[in-house]
Amino acid sequence: MEDIKQYMKSVGQQARAAARLMAQAETAVKNKALLAIAEAILKDSASLITANAKDVASAKGHGLDDASIDRLTLTEKSIRSMAEGLQQIAQLADPIGEISDMKYRPSGIQVGKMRVPLGVIGIIYESRPNVTADAAGLCLKSGNAAILRGGSEAIHSNQAIAACVHAGLKFAGLPETAVQVVNTTDRAAVGELITMKDYVDVIVPRGGKELIERISAEARIPVIKHLHGICHVYIDDEADIDKAIRIADNAKTHRYGVCNAMESLLVNANIADKVLPALCKIYLDKGVELRGDDAARKLVAQMITATEEDWHTEYLAAILSIRVVADLDEAIAHIDKYGSQHTDSIVTENYTKAMRFLREVDSSSVMVNASTRFADGFEYGLGAEIGISTDKIHARGPVGLEGLTSQKYIVLGSGQIRV
Repeated sequence: MEDIKQYMKSVGQQARAAARLMAQAETAVKNKALLAIAEAILKDSASLITANAKDVASAKGHGLDDASIDRLTLTEKSIRSMAEGLQQIAQLADPIGEISDMKYRPSGIQVGKMRVPLGVIGIIYESRPNVTADAAGLCLKSGNAAILRGGSEAIHSNQAIAACVHAGLKFAGLPETAVQVVNTTDRAAVGELITMKDYVDVIVPRGGKELIERISAEARIPVIKHLHGICHVYIDDEADIDKAIRIADNAKTHRYGVCNAMESLLVNANIADKVLPALCKIYLDKGVELRGDDAARKLVAQMITATEEDWHTEYLAAILSIRVVADLDEAIAHIDKYGSQHTDSIVTENYTKAMRFLREVDSSSVMVNASTRFADGFEYGLGAEIGISTDKIHARGPVGLEGLTSQKYIVLGSGQIRV
Protein backbone atom coordinates (compact mmCIF):
# COMPACT_ATOMS: atom_id res chain seq x y z
CA MET A 1 0.00 0.00 0.00
CA GLU A 2 2.86 2.38 0.80
CA ASP A 3 4.32 1.66 -2.63
CA ILE A 4 0.97 2.61 -4.23
CA LYS A 5 0.86 5.83 -2.22
CA GLN A 6 4.35 6.79 -3.29
CA TYR A 7 3.72 5.83 -6.90
CA MET A 8 0.52 7.85 -7.14
CA LYS A 9 2.14 10.82 -5.39
CA SER A 10 4.90 10.73 -7.99
CA VAL A 11 2.32 10.56 -10.79
CA GLY A 12 0.50 13.54 -9.27
CA GLN A 13 3.65 15.62 -8.90
CA GLN A 14 4.65 14.97 -12.49
CA ALA A 15 1.14 15.81 -13.70
CA ARG A 16 1.09 19.11 -11.78
CA ALA A 17 4.45 20.10 -13.27
CA ALA A 18 3.30 19.10 -16.76
CA ALA A 19 0.05 21.07 -16.35
CA ARG A 20 1.98 24.29 -15.94
CA LEU A 21 3.77 23.64 -19.22
CA MET A 22 0.58 22.59 -21.01
CA ALA A 23 -1.16 25.81 -19.98
CA GLN A 24 1.58 27.72 -21.82
CA ALA A 25 1.61 25.55 -24.95
CA GLU A 26 0.82 27.24 -28.26
CA THR A 27 -2.13 26.01 -30.27
CA ALA A 28 0.08 24.93 -33.17
CA VAL A 29 2.20 22.78 -30.87
CA LYS A 30 -0.83 21.10 -29.32
CA ASN A 31 -2.26 20.41 -32.77
CA LYS A 32 1.07 18.98 -33.90
CA ALA A 33 0.94 16.54 -30.99
CA LEU A 34 -2.66 15.56 -31.70
CA LEU A 35 -1.97 14.80 -35.36
CA ALA A 36 1.18 12.87 -34.44
CA ILE A 37 -0.78 10.75 -31.95
CA ALA A 38 -3.43 10.04 -34.58
CA GLU A 39 -0.73 9.02 -37.06
CA ALA A 40 0.92 6.75 -34.49
CA ILE A 41 -2.41 5.07 -33.69
CA LEU A 42 -3.09 4.34 -37.37
CA LYS A 43 0.49 3.18 -37.95
CA ASP A 44 0.43 0.86 -34.95
CA SER A 45 -3.13 -0.44 -35.44
CA ALA A 46 -1.95 -4.04 -35.74
CA SER A 47 -0.08 -3.76 -32.44
CA LEU A 48 -3.13 -2.22 -30.80
CA ILE A 49 -5.37 -5.06 -31.97
CA THR A 50 -2.82 -7.64 -30.76
CA ALA A 51 -2.66 -6.01 -27.32
CA ASN A 52 -6.45 -5.75 -27.23
CA ALA A 53 -6.83 -9.42 -28.12
CA LYS A 54 -4.97 -10.31 -24.90
CA ASP A 55 -7.42 -8.23 -22.90
CA VAL A 56 -10.48 -9.66 -24.65
CA ALA A 57 -9.29 -13.24 -24.17
CA SER A 58 -8.63 -12.60 -20.48
CA ALA A 59 -11.98 -10.87 -20.03
CA LYS A 60 -13.85 -13.79 -21.60
CA GLY A 61 -11.94 -16.15 -19.35
CA HIS A 62 -13.08 -14.18 -16.32
CA GLY A 63 -16.71 -14.29 -17.45
CA LEU A 64 -17.30 -10.64 -18.39
CA ASP A 65 -20.75 -10.07 -19.88
CA ASP A 66 -21.32 -9.42 -23.57
CA ALA A 67 -21.90 -5.67 -23.10
CA SER A 68 -18.54 -5.31 -21.34
CA ILE A 69 -16.78 -7.36 -24.02
CA ASP A 70 -18.34 -5.13 -26.68
CA ARG A 71 -17.04 -2.01 -24.96
CA LEU A 72 -13.60 -3.56 -24.54
CA THR A 73 -13.07 -4.75 -28.11
CA LEU A 74 -11.00 -2.71 -30.56
CA THR A 75 -11.51 -3.12 -34.31
CA GLU A 76 -9.94 -1.51 -37.35
CA LYS A 77 -13.04 0.70 -37.52
CA SER A 78 -12.85 1.80 -33.88
CA ILE A 79 -9.12 2.48 -34.21
CA ARG A 80 -9.79 4.69 -37.24
CA SER A 81 -12.49 6.45 -35.19
CA MET A 82 -9.96 7.14 -32.43
CA ALA A 83 -7.60 8.71 -34.95
CA GLU A 84 -10.40 10.69 -36.58
CA GLY A 85 -11.46 12.01 -33.18
CA LEU A 86 -7.94 13.31 -32.53
CA GLN A 87 -7.77 14.86 -36.00
CA GLN A 88 -11.11 16.56 -35.42
CA ILE A 89 -9.93 17.92 -32.05
CA ALA A 90 -6.90 19.40 -33.83
CA GLN A 91 -9.23 21.25 -36.20
CA LEU A 92 -11.33 22.76 -33.41
CA ALA A 93 -10.74 26.26 -32.15
CA ASP A 94 -8.47 26.42 -29.13
CA PRO A 95 -10.56 27.73 -26.23
CA ILE A 96 -7.58 28.64 -24.04
CA GLY A 97 -6.97 32.37 -23.71
CA GLU A 98 -10.31 33.27 -25.30
CA ILE A 99 -11.57 36.57 -23.87
CA SER A 100 -15.29 37.28 -23.76
CA ASP A 101 -17.90 39.64 -22.28
CA MET A 102 -15.57 42.64 -22.00
CA LYS A 103 -17.56 45.61 -20.70
CA TYR A 104 -16.66 49.11 -19.50
CA ARG A 105 -17.69 49.94 -15.96
CA PRO A 106 -18.50 53.48 -14.73
CA SER A 107 -15.03 53.62 -13.16
CA GLY A 108 -13.43 53.25 -16.59
CA ILE A 109 -12.12 49.73 -16.06
CA GLN A 110 -12.98 46.91 -18.48
CA VAL A 111 -14.20 43.66 -16.96
CA GLY A 112 -14.42 40.37 -18.84
CA LYS A 113 -13.59 36.69 -18.71
CA MET A 114 -10.70 34.57 -19.99
CA ARG A 115 -10.96 30.83 -20.58
CA VAL A 116 -8.26 28.80 -18.83
CA PRO A 117 -7.42 25.11 -18.27
CA LEU A 118 -8.71 23.27 -15.22
CA GLY A 119 -5.21 21.94 -14.50
CA VAL A 120 -4.87 18.21 -13.79
CA ILE A 121 -7.77 15.94 -14.68
CA GLY A 122 -8.04 12.42 -13.30
CA ILE A 123 -10.11 10.06 -15.43
CA ILE A 124 -11.21 6.66 -14.15
CA TYR A 125 -12.88 4.36 -16.66
CA GLU A 126 -13.81 0.77 -17.38
CA SER A 127 -13.64 -1.42 -20.47
CA ARG A 128 -13.42 1.19 -23.22
CA PRO A 129 -9.77 1.56 -24.33
CA ASN A 130 -10.76 4.29 -26.83
CA VAL A 131 -11.26 6.56 -23.81
CA THR A 132 -7.48 6.61 -23.43
CA ALA A 133 -7.09 8.36 -26.79
CA ASP A 134 -10.21 10.54 -26.47
CA ALA A 135 -9.32 11.75 -22.99
CA ALA A 136 -5.69 12.36 -23.88
CA GLY A 137 -6.68 14.41 -26.92
CA LEU A 138 -9.26 16.56 -25.18
CA CYS A 139 -7.07 17.22 -22.15
CA LEU A 140 -4.12 18.05 -24.39
CA LYS A 141 -6.02 20.53 -26.58
CA SER A 142 -7.61 22.20 -23.56
CA GLY A 143 -4.20 22.76 -21.99
CA ASN A 144 -4.59 20.25 -19.16
CA ALA A 145 -2.54 17.35 -17.88
CA ALA A 146 -4.28 13.99 -17.49
CA ILE A 147 -3.94 11.01 -15.20
CA LEU A 148 -5.78 8.08 -16.75
CA ARG A 149 -6.73 4.98 -14.79
CA GLY A 150 -8.37 2.43 -17.06
CA GLY A 151 -9.97 -0.81 -15.97
CA SER A 152 -7.77 -3.80 -15.22
CA GLU A 153 -9.51 -5.66 -18.05
CA ALA A 154 -8.02 -3.23 -20.61
CA ILE A 155 -4.50 -2.84 -19.22
CA HIS A 156 -2.67 -4.08 -22.35
CA SER A 157 -4.84 -2.00 -24.72
CA ASN A 158 -4.47 1.16 -22.64
CA GLN A 159 -0.69 0.82 -22.36
CA ALA A 160 -0.41 0.32 -26.12
CA ILE A 161 -2.48 3.43 -26.82
CA ALA A 162 -0.50 5.35 -24.20
CA ALA A 163 2.71 4.54 -26.09
CA CYS A 164 1.20 6.23 -29.17
CA VAL A 165 0.19 9.24 -27.07
CA HIS A 166 3.67 9.61 -25.61
CA ALA A 167 5.24 9.33 -29.06
CA GLY A 168 3.05 12.19 -30.29
CA LEU A 169 3.77 14.39 -27.27
CA LYS A 170 7.50 13.80 -27.65
CA PHE A 171 7.36 14.59 -31.37
CA ALA A 172 5.73 17.96 -30.60
CA GLY A 173 8.18 18.79 -27.81
CA LEU A 174 5.57 18.53 -25.04
CA PRO A 175 6.14 16.65 -21.77
CA GLU A 176 5.23 12.97 -21.99
CA THR A 177 4.03 13.26 -18.38
CA ALA A 178 1.17 15.47 -19.62
CA VAL A 179 -0.71 12.19 -20.14
CA GLN A 180 0.03 9.39 -17.69
CA VAL A 181 -1.73 6.04 -17.73
CA VAL A 182 -1.61 4.44 -14.28
CA ASN A 183 0.36 1.24 -14.74
CA THR A 184 -1.07 -0.76 -11.84
CA THR A 185 -4.38 -2.60 -11.66
CA ASP A 186 -4.43 -2.30 -7.87
CA ARG A 187 -7.74 -0.72 -6.81
CA ALA A 188 -5.88 1.22 -4.12
CA ALA A 189 -4.56 3.47 -6.88
CA VAL A 190 -8.12 4.73 -7.48
CA GLY A 191 -8.52 5.54 -3.79
CA GLU A 192 -5.34 7.60 -3.89
CA LEU A 193 -6.20 9.37 -7.14
CA ILE A 194 -9.61 10.62 -5.96
CA THR A 195 -8.18 12.11 -2.77
CA MET A 196 -5.03 13.82 -4.13
CA LYS A 197 -6.28 17.38 -3.68
CA ASP A 198 -2.81 18.87 -4.04
CA TYR A 199 -2.28 17.37 -7.47
CA VAL A 200 -5.67 16.75 -9.11
CA ASP A 201 -8.32 19.39 -9.86
CA VAL A 202 -11.21 17.35 -11.31
CA ILE A 203 -12.16 13.65 -11.41
CA VAL A 204 -14.15 12.17 -14.31
CA PRO A 205 -15.46 8.62 -13.74
CA ARG A 206 -16.64 6.66 -16.78
CA GLY A 207 -18.13 3.26 -16.20
CA GLY A 208 -20.87 1.40 -14.41
CA LYS A 209 -23.12 2.61 -11.65
CA GLU A 210 -21.06 0.92 -8.93
CA LEU A 211 -17.86 2.69 -10.00
CA ILE A 212 -19.48 6.10 -10.27
CA GLU A 213 -21.28 5.77 -6.95
CA ARG A 214 -18.02 4.84 -5.27
CA ILE A 215 -16.14 7.77 -6.81
CA SER A 216 -18.92 10.22 -5.95
CA ALA A 217 -19.02 9.03 -2.33
CA GLU A 218 -15.28 8.90 -1.68
CA ALA A 219 -13.77 11.67 -3.83
CA ARG A 220 -12.37 14.75 -2.14
CA ILE A 221 -12.11 16.45 -5.51
CA PRO A 222 -14.92 17.83 -7.74
CA VAL A 223 -16.47 15.10 -9.94
CA ILE A 224 -17.97 15.39 -13.45
CA LYS A 225 -20.32 12.42 -13.87
CA HIS A 226 -23.55 10.74 -14.82
CA LEU A 227 -24.94 7.75 -12.93
CA HIS A 228 -27.53 6.28 -15.30
CA GLY A 229 -28.51 6.44 -18.95
CA ILE A 230 -32.24 5.78 -18.77
CA CYS A 231 -33.05 7.34 -22.13
CA HIS A 232 -36.54 7.67 -23.63
CA VAL A 233 -38.09 8.11 -27.05
CA TYR A 234 -41.65 9.46 -27.08
CA ILE A 235 -43.64 8.86 -30.28
CA ASP A 236 -46.31 11.55 -30.47
CA ASP A 237 -49.69 11.09 -32.18
CA GLU A 238 -48.55 13.66 -34.77
CA ALA A 239 -45.39 11.73 -35.63
CA ASP A 240 -44.44 10.52 -39.09
CA ILE A 241 -44.82 6.76 -38.56
CA ASP A 242 -42.00 5.65 -40.85
CA LYS A 243 -39.68 8.21 -39.27
CA ALA A 244 -40.73 7.14 -35.78
CA ILE A 245 -40.06 3.46 -36.47
CA ARG A 246 -36.58 4.18 -37.89
CA ILE A 247 -35.65 6.38 -34.94
CA ALA A 248 -36.99 4.04 -32.25
CA ASP A 249 -35.31 1.04 -33.88
CA ASN A 250 -31.95 2.81 -34.11
CA ALA A 251 -32.15 4.27 -30.61
CA LYS A 252 -32.46 0.77 -29.13
CA THR A 253 -30.69 -1.65 -31.45
CA HIS A 254 -27.77 0.32 -32.92
CA ARG A 255 -25.77 -0.71 -29.84
CA TYR A 256 -27.13 -2.09 -26.60
CA GLY A 257 -24.34 -1.56 -24.09
CA VAL A 258 -24.05 2.23 -24.32
CA CYS A 259 -25.40 4.97 -22.09
CA ASN A 260 -27.30 6.76 -24.88
CA ALA A 261 -29.31 3.72 -25.99
CA MET A 262 -33.06 4.01 -25.47
CA GLU A 263 -34.25 1.95 -22.49
CA SER A 264 -37.95 2.98 -22.41
CA LEU A 265 -40.26 3.69 -25.35
CA LEU A 266 -43.33 5.86 -24.83
CA VAL A 267 -46.06 5.82 -27.49
CA ASN A 268 -49.13 8.03 -27.70
CA ALA A 269 -52.34 6.00 -27.35
CA ASN A 270 -53.85 7.51 -30.52
CA ILE A 271 -51.08 6.09 -32.69
CA ALA A 272 -49.97 3.00 -30.74
CA ASP A 273 -51.91 0.50 -32.91
CA LYS A 274 -50.23 1.92 -36.02
CA VAL A 275 -46.71 1.95 -34.57
CA LEU A 276 -46.20 -0.86 -32.09
CA PRO A 277 -47.03 -3.98 -34.17
CA ALA A 278 -44.61 -3.05 -36.95
CA LEU A 279 -41.92 -1.67 -34.64
CA CYS A 280 -42.06 -4.58 -32.22
CA LYS A 281 -41.72 -7.08 -35.08
CA ILE A 282 -38.37 -5.43 -35.83
CA TYR A 283 -37.35 -5.69 -32.19
CA LEU A 284 -38.43 -9.31 -31.89
CA ASP A 285 -36.65 -10.26 -35.12
CA LYS A 286 -33.48 -8.77 -33.59
CA GLY A 287 -33.92 -10.70 -30.37
CA VAL A 288 -35.02 -7.82 -28.14
CA GLU A 289 -37.02 -8.81 -25.07
CA LEU A 290 -40.08 -6.56 -24.73
CA ARG A 291 -41.67 -5.58 -21.43
CA GLY A 292 -44.87 -3.56 -21.70
CA ASP A 293 -47.76 -2.10 -19.78
CA ASP A 294 -51.27 -3.51 -20.27
CA ALA A 295 -52.10 -1.26 -23.22
CA ALA A 296 -48.90 -2.17 -25.07
CA ARG A 297 -49.33 -5.88 -24.37
CA LYS A 298 -52.81 -5.84 -25.92
CA LEU A 299 -51.19 -4.80 -29.20
CA VAL A 300 -48.15 -7.11 -29.07
CA ALA A 301 -48.80 -10.50 -27.50
CA GLN A 302 -45.11 -11.43 -27.21
CA MET A 303 -44.48 -8.75 -24.58
CA ILE A 304 -44.12 -9.75 -20.96
CA THR A 305 -45.53 -7.56 -18.19
CA ALA A 306 -43.38 -4.57 -17.24
CA THR A 307 -42.87 -4.04 -13.52
CA GLU A 308 -42.34 -0.76 -11.69
CA GLU A 309 -38.65 -1.60 -11.52
CA ASP A 310 -38.44 -1.77 -15.33
CA TRP A 311 -39.12 1.95 -15.68
CA HIS A 312 -36.16 2.62 -13.35
CA THR A 313 -33.77 0.25 -15.13
CA GLU A 314 -30.85 0.96 -17.46
CA TYR A 315 -30.64 -2.43 -19.16
CA LEU A 316 -27.54 -1.98 -21.35
CA ALA A 317 -28.87 -5.09 -23.07
CA ALA A 318 -31.43 -6.28 -25.63
CA ILE A 319 -34.36 -5.49 -23.34
CA LEU A 320 -36.85 -2.65 -23.80
CA SER A 321 -39.73 -1.39 -21.66
CA ILE A 322 -42.73 0.07 -23.51
CA ARG A 323 -45.55 2.23 -22.19
CA VAL A 324 -48.60 3.69 -23.93
CA VAL A 325 -49.34 7.23 -22.72
CA ALA A 326 -52.36 9.48 -23.18
CA ASP A 327 -50.56 12.58 -24.38
CA LEU A 328 -47.43 14.74 -24.24
CA ASP A 329 -48.11 15.75 -20.63
CA GLU A 330 -48.10 12.13 -19.50
CA ALA A 331 -44.95 11.41 -21.50
CA ILE A 332 -43.11 14.34 -19.90
CA ALA A 333 -44.36 13.32 -16.45
CA HIS A 334 -43.06 9.77 -17.00
CA ILE A 335 -39.64 11.05 -18.08
CA ASP A 336 -39.53 13.42 -15.12
CA LYS A 337 -40.28 10.55 -12.71
CA TYR A 338 -38.17 7.78 -14.17
CA GLY A 339 -35.54 9.46 -16.34
CA SER A 340 -31.90 10.02 -15.45
CA GLN A 341 -31.54 13.47 -17.08
CA HIS A 342 -29.29 11.95 -19.75
CA THR A 343 -30.97 11.96 -23.19
CA ASP A 344 -34.62 12.00 -24.27
CA SER A 345 -36.20 12.41 -27.71
CA ILE A 346 -39.63 13.21 -29.15
CA VAL A 347 -40.81 12.17 -32.61
CA THR A 348 -43.45 14.61 -33.83
CA GLU A 349 -44.32 16.86 -36.75
CA ASN A 350 -45.99 19.39 -34.43
CA TYR A 351 -43.68 22.35 -33.82
CA THR A 352 -45.43 23.51 -30.66
CA LYS A 353 -45.19 20.08 -29.05
CA ALA A 354 -41.56 19.78 -30.06
CA MET A 355 -40.73 23.13 -28.44
CA ARG A 356 -42.60 22.14 -25.28
CA PHE A 357 -40.61 18.92 -25.08
CA LEU A 358 -37.34 20.81 -25.50
CA ARG A 359 -38.25 23.33 -22.79
CA GLU A 360 -39.85 21.03 -20.25
CA VAL A 361 -37.75 17.85 -20.33
CA ASP A 362 -34.92 18.46 -17.86
CA SER A 363 -32.17 16.35 -19.42
CA SER A 364 -28.63 17.13 -20.52
CA SER A 365 -29.55 16.34 -24.14
CA VAL A 366 -33.11 16.77 -25.48
CA MET A 367 -33.89 15.90 -29.09
CA VAL A 368 -36.59 16.26 -31.73
CA ASN A 369 -36.92 13.66 -34.49
CA ALA A 370 -33.51 12.10 -33.88
CA SER A 371 -32.12 8.95 -32.28
CA THR A 372 -30.78 9.21 -28.75
CA ARG A 373 -27.62 7.57 -30.08
CA PHE A 374 -26.52 11.01 -31.31
CA ALA A 375 -25.83 12.10 -27.70
CA ASP A 376 -22.12 11.76 -28.22
CA GLY A 377 -19.20 14.19 -28.30
CA PHE A 378 -18.02 13.08 -31.75
CA GLU A 379 -21.51 13.47 -33.22
CA TYR A 380 -21.91 16.88 -31.54
CA GLY A 381 -18.73 18.12 -33.24
CA LEU A 382 -16.68 18.14 -30.03
CA GLY A 383 -14.05 15.87 -31.59
CA ALA A 384 -14.58 13.39 -28.83
CA GLU A 385 -16.00 13.44 -25.35
CA ILE A 386 -14.49 12.83 -21.99
CA GLY A 387 -17.86 11.74 -20.66
CA ILE A 388 -21.47 12.78 -20.22
CA SER A 389 -22.43 15.05 -17.36
CA THR A 390 -25.97 15.10 -16.00
CA ASP A 391 -25.00 17.59 -13.29
CA LYS A 392 -26.14 21.19 -13.60
CA ILE A 393 -22.96 22.95 -12.52
CA HIS A 394 -20.06 23.78 -14.86
CA ALA A 395 -20.44 21.14 -17.60
CA ARG A 396 -23.62 19.42 -18.79
CA GLY A 397 -24.17 16.87 -21.55
CA PRO A 398 -21.23 15.53 -23.59
CA VAL A 399 -18.08 17.10 -22.11
CA GLY A 400 -15.65 18.31 -24.74
CA LEU A 401 -13.05 21.06 -24.80
CA GLU A 402 -15.06 23.80 -23.09
CA GLY A 403 -16.15 21.42 -20.35
CA LEU A 404 -12.48 20.92 -19.48
CA THR A 405 -11.86 24.61 -19.00
CA SER A 406 -12.90 27.29 -16.57
CA GLN A 407 -13.15 31.06 -16.78
CA LYS A 408 -11.48 33.71 -14.68
CA TYR A 409 -12.35 37.37 -14.50
CA ILE A 410 -9.87 39.77 -16.04
CA VAL A 411 -9.77 43.53 -15.51
CA LEU A 412 -8.11 46.05 -17.82
CA GLY A 413 -7.47 49.49 -16.44
CA SER A 414 -5.52 52.66 -17.22
CA GLY A 415 -4.53 53.72 -13.75
CA GLN A 416 -7.92 53.69 -12.01
CA ILE A 417 -8.06 53.56 -8.23
CA ARG A 418 -11.14 52.95 -6.14
CA VAL A 419 -12.39 55.94 -4.12
